[in-house]
Amino acid sequence: MKWMNLDAQSRKSGRRPVCPEEDAFLDLLRTCDLLSRGPAQVLKTEDLSATQYNVLRILRGTPEGLPCGEIACRMITRDPDITRLLDRLEKRGLISRCRETKDRRLVMARITPHGLRALANLDEPVRQSHRKQLGHLGKDKLEALAELLHEARASHG
Repeated sequence: MKWMNLDAQSRKSGRRPVCPEEDAFLDLLRTCDLLSRGPAQVLKTEDLSATQYNVLRILRGTPEGLPCGEIACRMITRDPDITRLLDRLEKRGLISRCRETKDRRLVMARITPHGLRALANLDEPVRQSHRKQLGHLGKDKLEALAELLHEARASHG
């Protein structure tokens, strides 16, 4: 129904009609932009970007460390320059990197105790930010939303 109203509005305003897929896509972009602002403010308290925070969380889940390429594959958003991103985190003492002795071509990144403390400082404020933004939806709607988003991503590998 919403699509039909938008289509009628598009015709009246002279804009091209919006298909339901495009409408959903634009709603996703608007929502992503809006919802990413809250956690971004929280991350500023530790002087971290969303991508840096993502790397630290990935590495916290794998204390034995990961090769740089594997970190890039696990990122929420693709960063074409993962090396420079890791350089900044290493310079701040949040991660360490070293070459593997078995395969010198492989550089492993690991989270440091300083990186773990930074994440620990952010855990609850980030959770509170998410609750503030999405808690009003309730458990059932959040699960349904997550399922729909999973389905949308599934067809894209």
